[in-house]
Amino acid sequence: MVLKRHNIDVNTKRIQKIMRNVGLIAKGAGKRYRKFAKRKYEAKENILNRVFKTDKKNIVWVGDITYIPTRQGFLYLSVFIDIFSRKVTGWSMSKRINQNLVITTLNQAIGRERPKAGLIIHTDRGSQYTSKAFEKELLFHGFKHSMSGKGNPYDNAVMESFYRTLKRELIPDYVYDTREQAQMEIFKYIETYYNTKRIHSTLDFLSPIEYEIKYS
Repeated sequence: MVLKRHNIDVNTKRIQKIMRNVGLIAKGAGKRYRKFAKRKYEAKENILNRVFKTDKKNIVWVGDITYIPTRQGFLYLSVFIDIFSRKVTGWSMSKRINQNLVITTLNQAIGRERPKAGLIIHTDRGSQYTSKAFEKELLFHGFKHSMSGKGNPYDNAVMESFYRTLKRELIPDYVYDTREQAQMEIFKYIETYYNTKRIHSTLDFLSPIEYEIKYS
């Protein structure tokens, strides 16, 4: 026997009417969700503990990642900042957010600043920073890893402040056409303005580089 579509619709409406009359509600099929195992990592002590001040450069660097919207998709920006002078010591950008992004940033900063063993690197608990490859890099250079508390952005307030400033001053209500365009503008902002010219009230109204020259 072949059921016609008309008959199916009529029967369905009758069933719905009967269920309404007796106060019944149809129960939908339950959805099944895939479960992903959380990767285990060794949480590090929060050595920094919200003390965002040192008396010398290359004692503590803080790091984080943010995203920049473009019409080609997100561009991910990774940065390390020295809390002594608020100078950007290293940065890198990529369309992928992974451990290579933060390792590239770290190595650029090391190449520029030549810090000694014992440098404290403070980050959040993102998978890029808790990866074995990143930890191996820190161990190789003799650096100490400090981590923010779980889900607590105030533990890395210096980085939060930098990204707010960058987005407010460089890209307010603006979407770049391409990732390449965004990369060029961010490069110019960091290298020709932020580190060299932008004054900070916390730095006696000097730029990061001026502050290092005066107090290092």
